[in-house]
Amino acid sequence: ILLASRELIRSKRLRQMLEVVLAIGNFMNKGQRGGAYGFRVASLNKIADTKSSIDRNISLLHYLIMILEKHFPDILNMPSELQHLPEAAKVNLAELEKEVGNLRRGLRAVEVELEYQKRQAREPNDKFVPVMSDFITVSSFSFSELEDQLNEARDKFSKALMHFGEQDSKMQPDEFFGIFDTFLQAFLEARQDLEAMRKRKEEEERRARMETMLKEQRERERWQRQRKAHAGSALEEGGEFDDLVSALRSGEVFDKDLCKLKRSRKRSGSQALEVTRERAISRLNY
Repeated sequence: ILLASRELIRSKRLRQMLEVVLAIGNFMNKGQRGGAYGFRVASLNKIADTKSSIDRNISLLHYLIMILEKHFPDILNMPSELQHLPEAAKVNLAELEKEVGNLRRGLRAVEVELEYQKRQAREPNDKFVPVMSDFITVSSFSFSELEDQLNEARDKFSKALMHFGEQDSKMQPDEFFGIFDTFLQAFLEARQDLEAMRKRKEEEERRARMETMLKEQRERERWQRQRKAHAGSALEEGGEFDDLVSALRSGEVFDKDLCKLKRSRKRSGSQALEVTRERAISRLNY
């Protein structure tokens, strides 16, 4: 309790973080309950319960952390200044005072018994009085230190309540420190959520870039195949045209055509002669 109270009062990062929270709250409540000079620590954990109307996975706490990351990155080291909150959140001051009262009564009962035994006749081997005398001496000194620490812790805790405007409340240390401990846990979890969201976004962007690159590569390969196909067709057509031009230049095409013409004329002459002969024979026979 003593250490946690000191940490809360002395933490500059916590104070700066609460200033940002107050500024955000006044901005959100502008025109209604804005212009507040402070807020109850009990409402601190409501930040994590305030969800975005656009994305329900994003809370006001996530937004607060994003603001801190952008404008006040040093405040993000706040948890390092509040290391004793988890243990202090487990202590109930009323129960602690009750336990100390039981120790006081028990120690007083031993002192009464010791005084009684001192007045009684003892056997030679009875060492109760010397042993318990040493025990009472040491235990009384330790118990006195314990009471001083308890009074100091109670005083520091009272100052911590006053520091955060809770001096009139009846909150116990487990409730008071538990509010800040719960907030710190939510704070760390929200930072992890944001980091996971960034990694997922980066992974999605990287996957989208890879898909775009693969698509562009497939388009290039398809275009190259089409270009090669067109180039092959043009090459075949160009080869036939080159052969024709070569034949025209050498005269081979004309030689071939002339031979074809001569052969066709010979065939035509032979056919005409055969027809004439047939007709002549027919006339003779008639």
